[in-house]
Amino acid sequence: MYILIAVIAFGILIADHELGHFLVAKACGVQVNEFAIGMGPAILKKQGKETLYALRLLPIGGYCAMEGEDEDSDNPRAFTSQPRWKKALILVAGAAMNFILGLVILLVLYAGSYGFVTNQVSEVVDGFKYAENGIQAGDIIYSVDGHRIYYSTDFSTYMSRTGDRKDIVVIRDGEKLTLKDYGLKPETYVVDGQEVTRYGLTFAVKQANAWDCIQYSCYTAFNFVRMVWMSLGDLVTGRAGLGDMSGVVGIVGIINDVGNSSPTAAAAAQDIAYLVAFIAVNLCVMNLLPLPALDGGRILFLLVDAAAEKVFHKRIDPKYEGYVHLAGMVALLGLMAVVMFNDVMRMIR
Repeated sequence: MYILIAVIAFGILIADHELGHFLVAKACGVQVNEFAIGMGPAILKKQGKETLYALRLLPIGGYCAMEGEDEDSDNPRAFTSQPRWKKALILVAGAAMNFILGLVILLVLYAGSYGFVTNQVSEVVDGFKYAENGIQAGDIIYSVDGHRIYYSTDFSTYMSRTGDRKDIVVIRDGEKLTLKDYGLKPETYVVDGQEVTRYGLTFAVKQANAWDCIQYSCYTAFNFVRMVWMSLGDLVTGRAGLGDMSGVVGIVGIINDVGNSSPTAAAAAQDIAYLVAFIAVNLCVMNLLPLPALDGGRILFLLVDAAAEKVFHKRIDPKYEGYVHLAGMVALLGLMAVVMFNDVMRMIR
């Protein structure tokens, strides 16, 4: 059941992306020949004034077919006939809709929450080993190695990223104080008669109102963006490799595992919704990367074309852009195949 839910969730994410392109294309006066939810044979079709609306059999995506998007067209309402700013808006809209969907899911999940664990230290454990010239009760953790801290989960994330010594900025008595090269790491402490390994800090809990729930949802969506960038940075620096990547198969497996390990159906729904929100924001960021075949790559070409026209008084031949995007699509499909193979082998093992 959870595998089916995961497949449907991916379909919704892709359809949501295409809906963004569709709505902004319509608003910009671009002719849309077909808007489809799902792929494969059509099970429901309705011809609008100019657009064919279709519901297709396979719940694995959708598409927004704009006039002149993939072929030459003399139609003044074709995508290729539009000014660059309209093209850019249409291209950005898909990723924007993914981000909005992720944020809406988070708003629903956190609506009515009783409280959130803040970034303010309420107390340090007995025997705290880093108290001298260090963090004290009442301090607000502002940043760790330059990364802004909004809630306690941010602190845990960035403390685990690098070595044991970090530059931590705290706010104490309204003033910012930098703890340079501060050597804070998890230690074994005795809490309530039991030995636990922790940083030795307890963070304050703030009772939440409606604004706090909205703010926490926005910060969580922003943190998703930061997590994607951290992952990309790990790939570039070699901290993570191709084997650490997961594609559709791997993510479906993760969603299935999360659903099956949840104690109740309600808990499973919340956990899966959280994952879907993260994937939605992930898709937003990844789609805007300036790489061929992605919307970000097409936006980059708009900028390059504008620069070429400004400097050389000549636009780039669209066929060359097509060649680049085709090569990018082949490379992207190859990467997806490798990642899918790794996912399957991981599941077999």
